[in-house]
Amino acid sequence: MKVVETIAEMRQLREQLIEPVGFVPTMGYFHEGHLSLIRRARAENPSVVVSIFVNPAQFGPQEDFSSYPRDPQRDLAILEKEKTDVVFMPSVAEMYPPDFDSWVEVSKVTERLEGASRPGHFRGVATVVAKLFNIVQPTRAYFGQKDAQQAIVIKKMVADLNMDLEIIVMPTVRDSDGLATSTRNAYLNIEERQAAIVLYKSLSLAQQLWSQGERDAEHIRQQMRTLIQKEPLATIDYVSIADPETLKEMDRVKTPALVSLAVEIGKVRLIDNVVVE
Repeated sequence: MKVVETIAEMRQLREQLIEPVGFVPTMGYFHEGHLSLIRRARAENPSVVVSIFVNPAQFGPQEDFSSYPRDPQRDLAILEKEKTDVVFMPSVAEMYPPDFDSWVEVSKVTERLEGASRPGHFRGVATVVAKLFNIVQPTRAYFGQKDAQQAIVIKKMVADLNMDLEIIVMPTVRDSDGLATSTRNAYLNIEERQAAIVLYKSLSLAQQLWSQGERDAEHIRQQMRTLIQKEPLATIDYVSIADPETLKEMDRVKTPALVSLAVEIGKVRLIDNVVVE
């Protein structure tokens, strides 16, 4: 496994990699969700590149960039065990030099949900992912369904800008009680960790109501909100039932439908979703 920190080194190594190349862009602090992506990339490609870069451009001014969990030595040990070929670990200055002033904007699908709650977030995501794709030149890139809107935005960017790679979205990995694995779960104390199960319970309720024949989207949303509001530590940001391509809210539930939500548990903001099909 080779660890590189500069764009020049990464490009030089890229020329030596056997095609096809699988790529997993991450912000590190690996959990089972990350590992599912890395293992799928390893199974499908003779060469695997993983990037570790906590991207300041996707954090708002009041968000947790400085405190975001980091453990590069542990991450590298995990990647060594998973037989990763190249780890790209650039500095902020390497990715955003002082004169940096070019941004990638994906419209419409970024105006809702996370985009509405976190202005500028997806500009930062699209820009850094476009840069990483340009540097690594992967054949395939792997993302998790837990960040459903992110995956939609990246697919749209790749299609619109004619980028020559395949985007593969992997199912959400969950703990035994249903909580989606997330780096931010590390912020939860014991009581908050228990309370966080309410996200998956509400998504399961939506699936149950749909399977019982309910098609009124607002009725399902309201039932989800009612369930979440019974948890004292939970504060709802949004509950959505939307078209999985445009993210426009549905009045009547048609399949497939993306049921998603953002909820603060204490001071920790968590997101999750399921696709009703």
